Amino acid sequence: MHYFDHCASSPPQEEVIRTMAEIMAKHYANPSSLHRSGQEARNLLERARLVIAGLFPGTAAADWLFTSGGTESNNMAIAGAARSLGRRGKHLITSAIEHPSVYDTCKSLEREGWTVTYLPANEAGSVSADDVEEALTAQTALVSIMHVNNETGTIQPVGEIGRRLKERGNVLFHVDGVQSIGKVKVDLEECRIDLFSASAHKVGGPRGAGLLYVRSGLQLAPVYRGGGQERNLRPGTENVPAIVAAAKAFRLAVESQAERADRMYALRERLLACISAIPELVLNGSPDVAAGGQAAPNIVNFSYPGMKPEVIVHMLEKHQILASTKSACSSKSDEPSRVLLAMGLPRDRAASGIRISFGDEHGEAELEWLCGMLRKVVHKLKPLERKEG
Repeated sequence: MHYFDHCASSPPQEEVIRTMAEIMAKHYANPSSLHRSGQEARNLLERARLVIAGLFPGTAAADWLFTSGGTESNNMAIAGAARSLGRRGKHLITSAIEHPSVYDTCKSLEREGWTVTYLPANEAGSVSADDVEEALTAQTALVSIMHVNNETGTIQPVGEIGRRLKERGNVLFHVDGVQSIGKVKVDLEECRIDLFSASAHKVGGPRGAGLLYVRSGLQLAPVYRGGGQERNLRPGTENVPAIVAAAKAFRLAVESQAERADRMYALRERLLACISAIPELVLNGSPDVAAGGQAAPNIVNFSYPGMKPEVIVHMLEKHQILASTKSACSSKSDEPSRVLLAMGLPRDRAASGIRISFGDEHGEAELEWLCGMLRKVVHKLKPLERKEG
């Protein structure tokens, strides 16, 4: 089976699996316990925090919280910041192309009395820094813009947005970085990011482990209640085996990011050329980087207008290829992609989007197989298209 759904979840690395199994077997004590076994578990936890801080210049271990994944990190960052900053102003800016964990949290805050501006994206899937700046008001307390879009792979101008917000001085900046770590360069200091979310299972780590960067000195309102773990923001016994394994996965991903990007961009160019040569298919998102586009190296999105995307996914699966339609969190919905609609694409195109996302196990041979199967699947579906038309 050829797995091309890395944006939904990536295969765990063998080294990460071994680390998690070892910690589970040897260090099962509660890290809040006062006895020696508990303190050994606590030491592992804090060592993992140091590893994470070392990957992001300008951050300290105390700035990083461990969570259950990107969704929880996004919820904690946005809701926690909003409820902490309510007296400063109750206006929030985000985009219409955000992951559901951001988009739906903003919708929830609207019901709590917040005003939210949802910025559109251009046809390449990019939010404009000018639009962000123009949307700012005296009441704006928080801006939340993702780094890499999870459907199209388009890289958002978070560096430019962060610099402009810094000039304002009183607006916090949250970035959903779930799809960017290990794929594109992440510099929290240079981009003036105050809050940053990440998830381990997107980089070969375990599910149920994530990160939230909270800039030093920034106070969030607790979303949960309970014990005092994770600076009183994420109560509950820490999952030490998953956290240590996640730290290893993040380290491996960041350290190999540059080499991975070079190799994957070459694969992406090959796939773009393949899809462009199939008349029935149309590419979505940022064009090839060589042509001036801004895109992550591992994601390609295309549509077969007039064809249901699940038909294409199931046909590909029959040919040993696993792909996806939109965000895995939204894939059960029959509605057109909210992201593609927000880019101004026609409804038939937004309703038939397919996402291909690849990883370290893929090379030229796998891409050639994928291209051949795409041509074969489209050829088989063409009569169905004419019949439905």
